[in-house]
Amino acid sequence: MDSSQSNQDPAPVWYVGHHHSRRSSPFSDASLDAARRVDYDMLTIPITTPAFQAKVAGMIADYLDLQEQGASADELPVPIVPALTPADTELAPLECITQYIAVTSSWIDLASADPVIANVSRQVFSLEVAYAAFCGVQNIMIPGPAVEGRVLTSRLAQYARCILEALRSGPYMQFHILLPMTPSPIFAQTPGLNLSQFAKLPNHADAEDYVSSSDAWSTWETWNLIRTVCSYNTRLSVALGLPKQLPSPAIQSRWFSEPLRLLLIHETSFITNKHSQPVLHKGYRHLLTRYMRLKTAPWILLWDVGPVQKDPSADDPTSTSQTWPLPSDLAKPKSVRLDPNPHLSYMRYLQRNQPPLPALLRFGAGYQDYLQAPLQPLADNLESITYEVFEKDPVKYDWYERAVHAALTDWAKLRKPTSSLTRPGAVVIAVVGAGRGPLVTRALLAAEATGVPVEMWAVEKNPNAYVHLQRRNADTWSSSVTVIKSDMRSWRGPLSPDGKLGKVDILISELLGSFADNELSPECLDGVQHVLAPAGISIPASYTAHLTPLATPRIYADILGKGRDDATAFEVPYVVMLHAYDFLSVPAADDTDRFLQPDVQTAWKFEHPVPRDVIKQAALRRGGSAAGGGGGVSGGDGANEHNARFAALRFAARERGVCHGLGGYFETVLYGDVELSTNPVTMEGKSADMISWFPIFFPVKTPITFPDNSELLVSIWRHTDDRKVWYEWMIETFTKVGGRMVKINTSELHSSIKNGCLM
Repeated sequence: MDSSQSNQDPAPVWYVGHHHSRRSSPFSDASLDAARRVDYDMLTIPITTPAFQAKVAGMIADYLDLQEQGASADELPVPIVPALTPADTELAPLECITQYIAVTSSWIDLASADPVIANVSRQVFSLEVAYAAFCGVQNIMIPGPAVEGRVLTSRLAQYARCILEALRSGPYMQFHILLPMTPSPIFAQTPGLNLSQFAKLPNHADAEDYVSSSDAWSTWETWNLIRTVCSYNTRLSVALGLPKQLPSPAIQSRWFSEPLRLLLIHETSFITNKHSQPVLHKGYRHLLTRYMRLKTAPWILLWDVGPVQKDPSADDPTSTSQTWPLPSDLAKPKSVRLDPNPHLSYMRYLQRNQPPLPALLRFGAGYQDYLQAPLQPLADNLESITYEVFEKDPVKYDWYERAVHAALTDWAKLRKPTSSLTRPGAVVIAVVGAGRGPLVTRALLAAEATGVPVEMWAVEKNPNAYVHLQRRNADTWSSSVTVIKSDMRSWRGPLSPDGKLGKVDILISELLGSFADNELSPECLDGVQHVLAPAGISIPASYTAHLTPLATPRIYADILGKGRDDATAFEVPYVVMLHAYDFLSVPAADDTDRFLQPDVQTAWKFEHPVPRDVIKQAALRRGGSAAGGGGGVSGGDGANEHNARFAALRFAARERGVCHGLGGYFETVLYGDVELSTNPVTMEGKSADMISWFPIFFPVKTPITFPDNSELLVSIWRHTDDRKVWYEWMIETFTKVGGRMVKINTSELHSSIKNGCLM
C-alpha cells in the first residue's frame, strides 16, 4: 500500500484559514479572493477596530479620572458604551461574510474582579455579538478567559454566563471558545491596551479563589465549566490553540474527545529544517493525523504566519509552487524559499500525504458517534441490507471458518461418535439463526478442507431470509443443506426420513451483540441446547462482557437533545462507533510520549453448553410449580434467572475528568484458540480489523466530575423476568482524604427495563 493515501480512500478534505492578530487588510470580497488564490479557505476578521478599542479605553480613563478627583464610585454611573459606528467596525452584511470567522475583542475582560471593567466588557461583547449576528456571521471566535499567572476560579462562571447569553442572542451562529491546549504566554498577549489594566480590584486579591495556571489541566477545566454552564450546547465548540511543545498524551486525548471546531497553529510552533523550510515535528504531525480524522474534521487556522502574500508565479502555468517540494527538489530553479506562503504550502503537503485510514474507519465512515438502538433479532425480522452489512466483515467469517475447521479436525482425530441418522459417520452441523447463510458457506468450506463428511442444517425464523436460504441451497450449496424455518428454541432437532429425531454434533451461531449477551445469545442457546449431542460442541464456546468508564461529550450532548422528547433517552444502552472519546482509567505512564491502553475489566462470562443440571432446574421453575420456588427475583417464574448477572468493578483514574458513561465490549472463544474481540486492549491481537460490531455505550444522566487520583466504582446488573432482559447501572466516585477513601459523587441508578430486549 502506498505511503500516502490508499487508492481506496477519498482524499482528505482540510480547510485551512489565516488568522492574524493585527489584520490590516480590509474586510472585502477582494481580500477573500486574494486569500483563495493562494489556497486559503477562510480568513478571520476582528469585529471592531482599534479606534473602537481606543474609544472604550478613553471612557474608562475618564471614569477613573473622576474618581481620582474625589467622586465616589457609588455616585458615578457605570460608563455606557454607545452603539457602533462605521468607524468602529469594518464588518458589513456582504456576500463574503460566510467565509470569514469573526473574532470578538481580546482586550476586554469578561471575568474581571472589578465590577466596572466586567460591566463595560459585557457591553462591548454584547455589541459585537449582536452586530455579527446582524451581518450574517456564521462562525464567531471568542478569546477564552485571560490567564495571567493564575486562573480566578470564582470569576470563570461570570465568563461562562456571558457565553450563555451570547448563545441566546446569536441563535444562528456557531461559537468557538479560543483556549490553549495548555496554559501558554502567547494567549496572554493582547495588541494595544487591555481593560484589565484599569481594574481597581486586582485579579489576585483572594488567593484561595485561584488555581495555578501552570497546571496543565487548567485550560481544560476552564472549558469544562463553560460548556457545563451552557448545558452542552451543540453550537458551542473549542478553538484549540496548539502549543509549540505538545503536552502529555493524556491531555491530547482529552481534547480529542471534545467538540473541536478550530485548530490554531501559531508561527512559533513551526521549526525550520536544514533547507530553511517551516515544518512541524513528528509528534505534531501525528496529532494532526489523529485530530483530522474526527467525523467533522476541525478547520485549521495558521496564526501569525505573516500576511497573505500573492504568489508571483500564480499565473505561470509551468509553475510547481503549489506543490510542496521534497529536499531533492531544492536544487531546482523553483524552490520553497521562493514560496510566499510556505506555512500554507506545508499544510497542503501534509494533507496530500496522510496515511491510509484503518479498516474500521473506512467501513464506519459517517457512523462515528452515531447512536443506534441495539438489534432485537428475536422480536424483529431483519432486512437483507442489515445482514449484508455484517457479511462485509473481512475477519469474522474467516475466524468462524478456522474454528469449524479446528473442531472438525479434532472430532476426526479423537474419533468421536457422530449423530447422523442418514449418513453414517457424518458430523451433524447446525447453523442456528442462519440469516442469509454466510456461516453455512464457511462450514461447508471447512468440511471440504478437512475431508470430514458432514450433514448440514440451517435454521432460521425470519420468513424472508428463509426464502433466500432455499434459493442459496439450490444455486450455491447443491441442495446439500436442509433448511428449516423455525425459532431455534422450538426446533426439535434433525428429523430423518423415517421420522426419528436426531442430535447435532456442532452447533454454530452468530448471536452475539456489542456487549456479548445483549441480543439474548444465552437465552437462545439455552433454548436450542436440547438438540446438542452429549459430546457436542458449541461455536462460540464462551463469551465475556467488558467495561471501562469514558468521557464522551459529543455523545452526551446528542442524548441530552434526545431527552427533550424522550424521557428514557438516558436509560438505553446504545450501539455506537465510539470515536470522539477519552478513556478515563489508564495505567500509570512509564513514557510520557506513549499512548497507553485503558483499563478494560471483565463484567461477566457465559459458557455453552450450559451444565445440564442448570437447564433442568430452569425447566422445573418454568410454569411456577411449587418445586420451582417462589418465582424470580426480578419477576416471572425465575426460569431464566441463571442468566442474570451482577458485577462491581473498580477503576483507578489518575487524571481528573468527567465521566459521561461506560464503554462496553466483548471477547469470545469460538473454539480452541480461535477468538474474536472488540476489547480495545485485545482486539489487535485476537481479531484485528474486525468490523462487525461497534461498542455499546451505557450513558449517565448527569456527568460525574472527579479530581486527580480518584476511584470509580461501577455497578452493573443483567436482569430478566422470563419475558425480557434489561440492564441497570450506576457509578460512584471516591477520592483519598486523610488517608481514607471518601465518596464524592454518585450517579442515578439507570435502568433499561422500559427498553428491554424481548425474549
